[in-house]
Amino acid sequence: MAQLFAPGADALLRLAFLSGAALLAGGAVVVAGIVRSDYVTGVGIAPAQPVPFSHKHHSGELGIDCRYCHTTVETQATAGLPPTQTCMTCHSQIWTGSDMLKPVRDSFANSEPLRWTRLNKLPQYVYYNHSVHVTKGIGCSTCHGDVTTMQMTFRANAFEMQFCLDCHRAPDRYVRTPDQVWNMNWSPPADQATLGPELVAKNHIRGGDRLTECGICHR
Repeated sequence: MAQLFAPGADALLRLAFLSGAALLAGGAVVVAGIVRSDYVTGVGIAPAQPVPFSHKHHSGELGIDCRYCHTTVETQATAGLPPTQTCMTCHSQIWTGSDMLKPVRDSFANSEPLRWTRLNKLPQYVYYNHSVHVTKGIGCSTCHGDVTTMQMTFRANAFEMQFCLDCHRAPDRYVRTPDQVWNMNWSPPADQATLGPELVAKNHIRGGDRLTECGICHR
């Protein structure tokens, strides 16, 4: 009786299966890499803005406090963006003829707000409150990076769920004393292992299981 399959057909079939599995696995790795890439998350990418505002110059070199522009960061869910009037408190006096600042002057003259491109945003199904975090001792730079070094502002973190959970599972590693919340150069002090748990208790931060409950962020 003649053979139904040619010699070696079994090996070819095995090779085909192995190749298909390798392609699927490789494709999954590539897709995962693309999803987490800076191109997709926007991390490290400074988009064009109506005015090339420099945090490095204003916050770093001039030492302007975050709260001068982000006035609601301690009291509301959003930190707030400054109205043009805030810019003009200084720029009605200095650099009054700068071409770079013409959009600011036009905005003020026409009572039309500048249309900034938002950098840091969370999905609509995530609840986040700035005031809760800063008043409990979580500093701006924990999420936004050291903006005092950013010539043009970019997103420092992807704000994926794991990023939030890392802090919610161990807030003692990130919590600061009140005077350090606005310090963009902060790094954990040598006694953070002792200080952190003390601040967690003092600030009534209910870490561990409580901060990882779904309802904390998804309301």
